[in-house]
Amino acid sequence: MTPTSTTDRLPARERLLAAADELFYGEGVHTVGIDRVIERAGVAKATLYSSFGSKDGLIREYLLRRHLARKERILTRLATFDTPRERILGVFEVLGESFALPGFHGCAFVNASAESPPGSTVEEVSDQARAWIRSLFVELGEAAGAADPDALARQLQMLYDGAAVAARMDRDLDAAAGARATAVQLLDAAIDGERGV
Repeated sequence: MTPTSTTDRLPARERLLAAADELFYGEGVHTVGIDRVIERAGVAKATLYSSFGSKDGLIREYLLRRHLARKERILTRLATFDTPRERILGVFEVLGESFALPGFHGCAFVNASAESPPGSTVEEVSDQARAWIRSLFVELGEAAGAADPDALARQLQMLYDGAAVAARMDRDLDAAAGARATAVQLLDAAIDGERGV
């Protein structure tokens, strides 16, 4: 078997993950059969099972990597801002940048969840990713002085999710900018409104 991409110098496990990322993200975690992933990676079927145990194991690792990459992108960018308020708004800037990337197909977690039953591996990893973004908004909301950081975080997460869906479904690459503008209003109400400003 010969890898069909430029990842041929990577170890077999990494080639499987690169193939899974490309195919699962582009076409769907359940739409794409394991044979296509194996063929794209240029490895034997036994390599997939020895590396991940099952297709579910590969899906789990694919989504975990997506989560960790998104987390790193966000945290790296947020380190460039000075205030919690700027960091909250920066999350939406990072989101907007992801919409402009070649091959953008929406949120990997939303896409995979739409194909998967409750209680699946997809739900478990998606819950982890969503919990992280929510906790980030709670932490930043507290630092910014929001009276109810949990409520603010829920609202910000809805904006975040909605922008990702609009970018994909409506092909609206400005959806993150709109969400950011709404986040400004939420922050004004949650922080400045509490101070009687």
